[in-house]
Amino acid sequence: MLTFEEKLEIIESIPELQRKDVSLGRVNFHYEDSIQDKTTVVYHLHPNGNGFVYAELIENKNFLTDHKGMVNIRDFTEQQLRSIIKESIESLSESTFEEIWINNEKQELRVVHDFDLWNIYAEDILDGTFPTYNGAVNYLEQEGFSRK
Repeated sequence: MLTFEEKLEIIESIPELQRKDVSLGRVNFHYEDSIQDKTTVVYHLHPNGNGFVYAELIENKNFLTDHKGMVNIRDFTEQQLRSIIKESIESLSESTFEEIWINNEKQELRVVHDFDLWNIYAEDILDGTFPTYNGAVNYLEQEGFSRK
């Protein structure tokens, strides 16, 4: 496991990120050029080595995200840490985002990020519009849909 200082050194070497100290010795890192509502890439990096990276929008994930779209990086290697941060920055830089959701009856809905809004489509028919991705996700989950 990397120490807090090692993680800090790795993260600070990524020029796209800006450091923001928060309470209890924790540190956040933001990607200010994000075209998404989200700018926090590294969240609450703690002196005990714990911390999180925003990964909700990363395609083809091989890790689980929590309800905030975060991945715990406590046990990440240097390569894993650099990789997930790079992927997080890329996901926050992409102008087109589309995701397919499906329910038990095999009905599909698409979530599309359009002009700072999150739209849900049933084929070409607009089903709903939300100001945040999490709002769209909450609606889909309440309606019995899950990511395809």
